[in-house]
Amino acid sequence: MGKGGGCVPSKKRSPIGESDHDLPNPVQDGPIPQNATPDSTIPIEGQNPSPVSTIPVQDGALQTAVKKLRVFIVFYSMYGHVEGLARRMKKGVDGIDGVEGVLYRVPETLAPEVLDQMKVPSKEGEVPVISAEELVSADGLLFGFPTRYGCMSAQMKAFFDSTGKLWEDQKLAGVPAGFFVSTGTQGGGQETTAWTAITQLAHHGMLYVPIGYTFGAGMFKMDSIRGGSPYGAGVISGDGTREPSETELALAEHQGKNMAMVVKRFAQPYSVASNHSS
Repeated sequence: MGKGGGCVPSKKRSPIGESDHDLPNPVQDGPIPQNATPDSTIPIEGQNPSPVSTIPVQDGALQTAVKKLRVFIVFYSMYGHVEGLARRMKKGVDGIDGVEGVLYRVPETLAPEVLDQMKVPSKEGEVPVISAEELVSADGLLFGFPTRYGCMSAQMKAFFDSTGKLWEDQKLAGVPAGFFVSTGTQGGGQETTAWTAITQLAHHGMLYVPIGYTFGAGMFKMDSIRGGSPYGAGVISGDGTREPSETELALAEHQGKNMAMVVKRFAQPYSVASNHSS
């Protein structure tokens, strides 16, 4: 690239160790079409033609197209507690300039008659069900689920089990990801539910992003019941009637902001000159 050039982020990652400078440069290695107009676009070689992967020609100058980074907030929520955290988490993601949160549910595995007997509210609504293949479109991932004996619920585990093809092709390698959970009691798995889920990320090569103690003083308050841990936001549902507290929701919003900032940092183009000097 020329002086001052940067790298264009691409979902089609080059193999580890392969330099960007070894790839063909459509701007340097090929002439601009003679019939190019101010509104025409030049596709980047190796990428599908789309507004994201084109360089618009405006007033004779090449400019990189800008899009919002997307954090997928993928959850399973039986009685609405995890969904409450997810919606507040989206608010946190959306609060960071250039990043947006997208809510998705994972498919239900229980039969309708079983859900009726358990008095589970209907999930029909504005949050769509996600397929495994759609995960590759995310710049960051936040997975939320209730606990089942200290581990993730069967619905979320079944969804991870459906990502075998993505694992085979390493489509999710290098993608930042985190967790948030719901438990019935304080000792019901606020930490272990997220902790035992890390194996799913490890096999995919995803980058686990915990929140640590970045929430500050809110992580140390003991004046009320609070879910959440350094592993991620959390809510304590009790017998199912307890709603998330404002502190729990604020922690979820913080996690959304934290993930959005991490994703944004990963997406920053780096200088070719700096790359050579490092």
